[in-house]
Amino acid sequence: MHHGTTITQFISEEQRHAPGATGEFTALLHDIVTACKMISNQVNHGALIGALGSAGSENIQGETQKKLDILSNELFIQSNEWAGHLAAMASEEMDDIYHIPAQYPHGKYLLTFDPLDGSSNIDVNVSVGTIFSILRCPGGNEKPTMRDFLQAGAQQVAAGYALYGPSTMMVLTMGHGVNGFTLDQNIGEFILTHPQMTIPNETQEFAINASNMRFWDAPVKRYVDECLAGAEGPRGKDFNMRWIASMVAEVHRILTRGGVFLYPTDAKMRAKGLDGKLRLLYEANPMAFIVEQAGGGAITGPERIMDLQPSNLHQRVPVMLGSRSEIERLQNYHRA
Repeated sequence: MHHGTTITQFISEEQRHAPGATGEFTALLHDIVTACKMISNQVNHGALIGALGSAGSENIQGETQKKLDILSNELFIQSNEWAGHLAAMASEEMDDIYHIPAQYPHGKYLLTFDPLDGSSNIDVNVSVGTIFSILRCPGGNEKPTMRDFLQAGAQQVAAGYALYGPSTMMVLTMGHGVNGFTLDQNIGEFILTHPQMTIPNETQEFAINASNMRFWDAPVKRYVDECLAGAEGPRGKDFNMRWIASMVAEVHRILTRGGVFLYPTDAKMRAKGLDGKLRLLYEANPMAFIVEQAGGGAITGPERIMDLQPSNLHQRVPVMLGSRSEIERLQNYHRA
């Protein structure tokens, strides 16, 4: 017997408070929730169903795809293409936008997603997740183009992620705060367990891949050096360093207890012609929306992530997000 608000009830209640709501957006969220349940099931079974290991292919970014990358992408498409809520989709795992097949009705929303974030961790059974963002289609919904997807993050209607860890969670924002739901496997429904999640303004924890230290720009190196100096240094307090290599897991820890996550640009990336590692449309924008709605900040260094005007579907950007006081400090260092 469960006690609490289901995600179905929560979304329906939010719809009642939206003047002129037609139910199309609510139905789209339900389809996304279904897709995440299906992916969670595949991730949880792993080797039992032969889903682990490499697929022997690469995505458009030149990254080796895991079997679960491809399977998760297919599940997300199948769950969301048929109901008539979307004009098109775009995925980190696909070269171009995905047009809704002609046999299905077309809706007024666009969906971008990273079907399985942190998939390099799959084979070692570390938490992974799904990230998604919903936009309005600015043009006609019959023939959307790539340009329709190139909207600043501030224009997002909703964003969220599913975390496939010891328990499966869904964290969601529709622009009115952030709420977390835990999947009750007994009834197959997400239950509201973390209402109105907020990020503490102060923190003593940061996450960065320290193996790249020799390539960092001066503002990042200054920040990390000050944290590592601890109580005897200019910050006057000790810090802990974390690194999971799964953005969903990193952001979830920050939402739960504070901290900052840094994936900055560096000399090594620039030598490869890259501005950053993480994708603006599929990772940076939705996570920035969630973090800001929880009271935190999200920047590239000098700029707010959600103010960026995307230039292409797979644009990469530096990402620094988390507790607001630390993000403001990092931004000041980059602007100095």
